[in-house]
Amino acid sequence: MFPKLKKLSLEQRKGLWGWAFISPWLLGFILLFAVPLLQSLRYSFSELTLSPTGIHLEFLGFTNYEEALTKNVDFNKTLIEVVVNMVVNVPLIVIFSLFVATILNQKFRGRMMARAIFFLPVILASGVIASIESGDFLQSAMIGAGGEEEQAGTGLKSFELQKLLLEAGLNVHIVTYLTGAVNRIYEIVSASGVQIIIFLAGLQSISPQLYEVAKIEGATSYESFWKITLPMISPLILTNVIYSVIDSFTDNKMTTLLREVAFKNFDYGLSGAMSWLYFLVISVILLISTFFITRKVFYQ
Repeated sequence: MFPKLKKLSLEQRKGLWGWAFISPWLLGFILLFAVPLLQSLRYSFSELTLSPTGIHLEFLGFTNYEEALTKNVDFNKTLIEVVVNMVVNVPLIVIFSLFVATILNQKFRGRMMARAIFFLPVILASGVIASIESGDFLQSAMIGAGGEEEQAGTGLKSFELQKLLLEAGLNVHIVTYLTGAVNRIYEIVSASGVQIIIFLAGLQSISPQLYEVAKIEGATSYESFWKITLPMISPLILTNVIYSVIDSFTDNKMTTLLREVAFKNFDYGLSGAMSWLYFLVISVILLISTFFITRKVFYQ
């Protein structure tokens, strides 16, 4: 007779399913990324030279880190630029994604086509089209399609919007942020496809009975959004913020600089030090944003 196996609780079963879902990533990280990660850390403290006998490493301590922070003319400037772009873009991406997901969650004709259109940038962000886009070919074509009249200033430009908002009495910093959002609309829409899908899945998981009860109690759509919708999808807001922060750091001027230092200048030690400093900055930003957002997250 075999002894009876202890029945697992609901929390234990959820934990096992969690480990099952992350196991492919965990195995991939251990088998494919762990060794290169440790090697880059080793390179960051050394000077790497190639010889007929192989790779020679000379330990330098924190020399590469000091050079990246104090001597390299591009690292600090590029790091500040990408962090500022992230601080500006991530709130805009999350707000835009939630707004579009709320609209796409409504019942109307052609909503499946509309969902596909908003997800197209994710599909188009790979392969040949990505290289065309990265070369600003698409943007220049869009600007050129407007003709000379648009270039002359017909239509609402960001500086005209700025003038209108300032005359309306809005704060200068708010106006600058809003006009910056107008200038970044192409970038924001292109980076919002995955976040829209995540928000849409969260909105569809909210029980309709909650809205029915709120309607019976006399709550308006505005009140239902702030009292029901926003708290119920707050865990997904945290998810999308983390995803957007990481996504904004994956392909930008800093990654281009790191590749140039490593594969054009062949300074693998300096490139490794820059990479780890970049990684530390990303980690600090994620920890701070997660700490503050988690305090407002509602778990059902």
